Amino acid sequence: MTTSFDAESSSPGPSRAGFVDDLIGVVGADNVLSAPEVTGSYLVDWTGRFRAGPAVVVRPATTEETAAVVRVCSIHGVAVCPQGGNTGLVGGSVPLDGGLVVSTRRLRRLDAVDVAAGRLTAGAGVTLGDLHRHAIAAGMAYGVDLGARDSATIGGTVATNAGGNNVIRYGMTRDNLVGIEVVLADGSVIRDLAGLEKDNTGYDLAGLFCGSEGTLGIITAVTVRLHRPFPEMVTGLLAFDSVATATAAVRSLTAAYLPLEAIELMLGPGFELIRSTFDLPSVFGRGHAAYLLVDCADATPVTERLASAVGDLDGLEDAAVADDGPRRSSLWRYRELHTEAVAGIGPPLKLDVSVPVGDVGRFVEQTIDDVEASHPEARVWIWGHAGDGNVHVNITGLDAASEEPCAASILDLVISLDGSVSAEHGIGRLKKDWLLRQRGPVDVRVFRAIKTALDPEGIFQPGVLLPDAP
Repeated sequence: MTTSFDAESSSPGPSRAGFVDDLIGVVGADNVLSAPEVTGSYLVDWTGRFRAGPAVVVRPATTEETAAVVRVCSIHGVAVCPQGGNTGLVGGSVPLDGGLVVSTRRLRRLDAVDVAAGRLTAGAGVTLGDLHRHAIAAGMAYGVDLGARDSATIGGTVATNAGGNNVIRYGMTRDNLVGIEVVLADGSVIRDLAGLEKDNTGYDLAGLFCGSEGTLGIITAVTVRLHRPFPEMVTGLLAFDSVATATAAVRSLTAAYLPLEAIELMLGPGFELIRSTFDLPSVFGRGHAAYLLVDCADATPVTERLASAVGDLDGLEDAAVADDGPRRSSLWRYRELHTEAVAGIGPPLKLDVSVPVGDVGRFVEQTIDDVEASHPEARVWIWGHAGDGNVHVNITGLDAASEEPCAASILDLVISLDGSVSAEHGIGRLKKDWLLRQRGPVDVRVFRAIKTALDPEGIFQPGVLLPDAP
């Protein structure tokens, strides 16, 4: 059994001093942090909703140091909370149940790009943005991208199987992962970074650890698949008269044989919030009920092909098109600043869900209607990756007593539509009680068996992912 470890505790226990001394012996005193003014940013998640008590933070710089830290924790019976960029939104990145934070940010290995194989090996602490820039400098590109790219680490995106903007073309992180290095609960290390295209020698361990949210081990390095970037890219911002026509347009665009990389949904209130919060210019001169942001990329020009497909859409009221980097980025700001703008109002109730693409419109409209009817004091902010059915629901203005029933109502609707209560942000602590409902008792039993086999003492991430045992 593991125990919590309070950085400010004076209890002799199983030798608090000995535990810290052992950590210092591994990573040095400068990388064992306990002062509250230094550890504070490690102990609250990005939403501000999940705050841990005082805890020690250790920052290993190599896989060997990480393994030694885990062995120290195992000997002392201290729980481990692996943490990358701490951009998580479901309470899985901070040690709410006590324990040691193992920050992977110093694991900054970044190998040369293997252009011939289309592969890149990177340490878990490399940010997604740095990985992108490294790949682009070699004439290659990585298929996973998201707004927090300059904070989120590659290890964290693998641990949560992050999705992001380009899933409709390149898939989730698991689809782009071809090798992994992981420290296990006993301090031993799985090293499988070759990234071979064909390797059928047993279980897919990279796939197992991807999405495990740190509950099975600490990811220290990965090998990812790269692709040649397309020279022709165009972004279209499309304005619609209703949510229904915007979501119907998603189905029309995906059926039009366009080389799509992204289809993002935004609603009028969120769009206007971003404009006012960040003093952005009006794109169309007036507001609209809903918007789609569409990216296309190909080896040949795509602007006319997109224009032809857009011209047939019902309910389209206006459109703006950009085919160069700066103008495309300016249109993407209206999408990527949503999270920051809503967070400025106050910590929202955040639900990351997915439903069948054809049901996105129904889900959005019913969610807004239900929340407004039952909680007139609240405001609903919705956006998401409409091309793959991923909807981000954010609700501000709820009192604490209303949050759980409000979330339950929305997640009930998701399940009734054969959707998923977690599309890309993970389960964390926020949704672990819904895992059994979503996956069923057999799946959860298998999850527990895997957890027990790889982490028999429960050292990694207590309280995360798996529902509490009955």
